[in-house]
Amino acid sequence: MTTTLEITAAPVPQDLAFLSESLTAFNDGDVGASGRKPLAVFVRDEEGAIVAGISGYTAWGWLYVQWLWVDEKLRGRGTAASMLDAAEQEAVARGCQAAWIDTFNPTAAKVYERQGYQPFGALPDFPIGRTRIFLQKKLG
Repeated sequence: MTTTLEITAAPVPQDLAFLSESLTAFNDGDVGASGRKPLAVFVRDEEGAIVAGISGYTAWGWLYVQWLWVDEKLRGRGTAASMLDAAEQEAVARGCQAAWIDTFNPTAAKVYERQGYQPFGALPDFPIGRTRIFLQKKLG
């Protein structure tokens, strides 16, 4: 079989879908179905605009918080903690036993640690001058 290597900054959506479906099929056969399901928590102001939110998913009994953002005006008021609590409760209802999150913001890392998350790994200089911290928490 002859193959070619392609590098692109603009992958075709169908190619990405094929890659995702192929890896999912492999993983399902290797360790069982992930049961992956999106999970989001939003905080909205009186006009319905999003002023804070979490986006992630549950899979293989874990909650992964991919994005957590709080508008500057709401920071320091427990908004992140409330959203994490809500996401964790939903994850437990879905059968999850643990959660993980990562950040390169030292202030965010402290917020997560106050919520019971414990560091389990770090990547220095990711990005340069910062350390990306990986944290986990047992749920339930």
